[in-house]
Amino acid sequence: MLPLLDHSLLNSDMESDKPINSQLIAPCGINCGICLAYLREKNKCEGCWGSDNKKPKHCVVCSIKNCENLSITDSKFCYDCPKFPCSRIKQLDKRYRTKYRMSVIDNLQLIKDYGLVKFIQLEKIKWRCKSCGGTICVHRGYCLDCDNMSNKIVSIN
Repeated sequence: MLPLLDHSLLNSDMESDKPINSQLIAPCGINCGICLAYLREKNKCEGCWGSDNKKPKHCVVCSIKNCENLSITDSKFCYDCPKFPCSRIKQLDKRYRTKYRMSVIDNLQLIKDYGLVKFIQLEKIKWRCKSCGGTICVHRGYCLDCDNMSNKIVSIN
């Protein structure tokens, strides 16, 4: 089971062979690079900031991505909003904590405190398959490249 955050990683220097594009980090703090829609083979989503053509409908109409307050922030992340954490973020955080053992509020706080580069470094380690080096899917809880279930994330439900 993956921890919500391994704080010992914050002070380490990390390198990985698989880069995460900073454009894959959504305004809500979700790493689109670990999403099933991004990792799938067919009709691959380009992430929150990418084209809407292959996105799931709920991502296209996302009330967080399309929030009027987001457009006035300097960072374009929800942590910069005067209403943070708003009810939308709290609801998303509760769902992701419960179902996927991931906190968007913690992610946003990490981005704010340590910067996007450090957050991406942490994400590369946290979601890397120990067997093949592929990416563990947040929605399936295991690596889609090798189907290794030893990395399986167990939901709290």
